[in-house]
Amino acid sequence: MRPTRTLRAAACAAALLLAAACDSSGSGGSSATGLNPPDLKAPTKLGKTEGQVNLIAWAGYVEDGSNDPKTDWVHPFEKQTGCQVHSKVAASSDEMVKLMKTGEYDAVSASGDASLRLIAAGDAAPVNTSLVPNYKDVFAGLKNGPWNSVKGQMYGIPHGRGANLLMYNTEKVKPAPTSWSAVFDDAARYKGHVTAYDSPIYIADAALYLKATKPELNIKDPYALDQKQFDAAVALLKQQNGNVGEYWSDYLKEVSAFKSGDSVVGTTWQVIANLAASEGAKVKALVPKEGSTGWSDTWMVYSKAKHPNCAYQWLNWIVSPKVNAQVAEYFGEAPANSKACAQTSDKNFCTVYHAADENYWKRIAFWNTPIEQCLDGRKDVKCVPYAKWVQAWTEIKG
Repeated sequence: MRPTRTLRAAACAAALLLAAACDSSGSGGSSATGLNPPDLKAPTKLGKTEGQVNLIAWAGYVEDGSNDPKTDWVHPFEKQTGCQVHSKVAASSDEMVKLMKTGEYDAVSASGDASLRLIAAGDAAPVNTSLVPNYKDVFAGLKNGPWNSVKGQMYGIPHGRGANLLMYNTEKVKPAPTSWSAVFDDAARYKGHVTAYDSPIYIADAALYLKATKPELNIKDPYALDQKQFDAAVALLKQQNGNVGEYWSDYLKEVSAFKSGDSVVGTTWQVIANLAASEGAKVKALVPKEGSTGWSDTWMVYSKAKHPNCAYQWLNWIVSPKVNAQVAEYFGEAPANSKACAQTSDKNFCTVYHAADENYWKRIAFWNTPIEQCLDGRKDVKCVPYAKWVQAWTEIKG
């Protein structure tokens, strides 16, 4: 297993704002949102493959054996389909959005904090799932999500999912925490040793906590925040900032911090908790009583893809049982295909990652893209769009 999703905090702020600005662009304004995307059509049939496919992906999603000779699902794909794979690793969702706008790529492994932007801008095309045979075996909880579909139309093929967990040092954090209060209202107890995920989307974690603890705010969806709700989440994170020792984006640094004791409580992923424990850190991780945020990645096809037939072949390949199992174990996430669990080398893998436990995933608020048209259905207010989340995150970190 090798978790490789990272976010580089030093990314250019101007590029982030440009990538996030689909809700205020001159091409559509607030009407061109994830709820009212451009009128694009999914293909009704596939044609002859074009001989190549250009992909944008998280590191660890498109492996050809060059990083690990034993990890290669690209060459078998090329041999079977005749589509030569050219891939570029992106370091963040914002980079993925920006790269898709170049027109040089056919498909992208978008997380929920990017997918709605791609749909809204007309960069992601509706997908005909009947042309992806392995889609039928994708877990029901990953289909028709608010981050990968609009009005029942899928805009991609689900790849995998993971939760953002609360991890703590079992020797230094007592009693064992059951709430996110450990990193918010009670964070002063661990001043200088709290860690948090370094991304604007982390504002949703604060909103999720406030949804449970401040009912008067009436938060229904942590990605649909009006100005008052947003200000409350930002204020909570600014308060937390005084107790944070490190904002993490590199999983190896988080493992190291928990091993050394520099960090004793904070947000994490299951694969990081596993790795830290295997290296001697006294840690446990859980979904607190308020629930958690999380990610669900979706392979999306560019609306003007030069190689759409090879792109569809890739979508079907990456969620085929054996390959989806390989990716899930290598990356460290729950697979999307229900038949993948029978193909994992670690027969306990899907149990650890709750792959088939839909009740578990009902407690997870998957990343989505904040837009002005409130995702919770409210019509009487405007919600704070992602560009403002980016600006606020800079202020939060000081």
